[in-house]
Amino acid sequence: MAEERADVVVVGLGPGGEYAAGTLAEAGLDVVGVEAELVGGECPYWGCVPSKMMIRAGNLLAEARRVPALAGDAHVTPDWDRVAGRIREEATDDWNDQVAVDRLTAKGGRLVRGRGRLSGPRRVTVGGRTIEARRGVVLATGSRPRIPPVPGLAGTPYWTNRDAMAAKELPTSMLVLGGGAIGVEVAQVFARFTCRVTVVEGQEGLLSQEEPEAGELAARALRADGVTVLTGVRARQVSHDGAEFRVLLDGVADPVRAERLLVATGRQVELAGLGVESVGLDPTAGAVPTDGRMRAAEGLWAVGDITGRGAFTHMSMYQAQIAVRDVLGNPGPDADYRALPRVTFTDPEIAAVGLTERQARKQGLRVRTAVVSNADSTRGWIHGPGGEGFLKLVEDADRGVLVGATSAGPAGGELLYGLNVAVHAEVPVERLRHMIYTYPTFHRAVEPALAALR
Repeated sequence: MAEERADVVVVGLGPGGEYAAGTLAEAGLDVVGVEAELVGGECPYWGCVPSKMMIRAGNLLAEARRVPALAGDAHVTPDWDRVAGRIREEATDDWNDQVAVDRLTAKGGRLVRGRGRLSGPRRVTVGGRTIEARRGVVLATGSRPRIPPVPGLAGTPYWTNRDAMAAKELPTSMLVLGGGAIGVEVAQVFARFTCRVTVVEGQEGLLSQEEPEAGELAARALRADGVTVLTGVRARQVSHDGAEFRVLLDGVADPVRAERLLVATGRQVELAGLGVESVGLDPTAGAVPTDGRMRAAEGLWAVGDITGRGAFTHMSMYQAQIAVRDVLGNPGPDADYRALPRVTFTDPEIAAVGLTERQARKQGLRVRTAVVSNADSTRGWIHGPGGEGFLKLVEDADRGVLVGATSAGPAGGELLYGLNVAVHAEVPVERLRHMIYTYPTFHRAVEPALAALR
């Protein structure tokens, strides 16, 4: 077996891994990046970027359909070819990663194609070669779709997010298993392009990890676009006859039939096969535990989905920055997850940061909350159709600081920024009450929400 050396080996070149490899190489280290698929990872090819292109297109259709209520007459004809073409040509280069590879090598990094695994402390094996890392290894191998053990499902041509992002043609009908962010985003877009969509969610509401008000808003928005939303329901049998899916649901008499079935029931980390046992870690665990500097073992760092802190590109990038500092011996704060932001890019957007009310109470905090509707704000009234949403604040009453917030509505993700700062910096609520809030904006709703905390 061929042996070689490097300063650092980065296994997995998604957003965090690519950042770590490129930054360390720019710092003068000899860096080898190992990637079995596309350099850049899930986000630019099958996740964040193509999905937001789809969402932008669907939102334009929705806005055009709102014109008669506010501005005159408008008629639109959806054309999926334009969306699929933009994803292929502008976002993914037809799923070719040469631009990303060139970006890495231009910084001085070396690329090894293949599936890397740990073969001991500071050692990575890829195919028939082993690379010894003088400083250490960064694991950034991401996650994969979680496929539920529904009888019959495994033998069918179901879709995951990758298939949905790469679709050249839209199906006439689709059943979505899972009402999380991916499921509701794709469901809304496809429905706006005239696909008949049914969403099936086993929990009692959509977006079950967020505030219940968020799930209720998402359900109303999807139904307004013609989506059938079934919650508190689970699939018990799946079959495919070569032309369509037939799905039996608990508590539902008739099977649901659809041309396509999208499985969007979350993501999971696969440690088996990564060789983590060779450095004393548990290969059956659901994530790699790390300390505040992203260290998982001596000479080993882990970043991104594999750490179990949230499958978000911004989480991977944040952790990669910390790991890079530690590899280089540079000072900086430990990882701080109190103000984790996330956005579901439906229309309306549903954004949140920090703890939900349920999570805060579960931690034993004495909680005060407030919810204000966009409809009660001047900007919401001016906006009219498409302006539905709300703002929710969660306060730790004993410390007098916000520990969580949800902003839902037009540009909800952008409004989140100020709330993110407030949660992260633990700005006293009393100080927030005495800020000047611009009129008329959606973020002005923060002022009455602060006044309503109780």
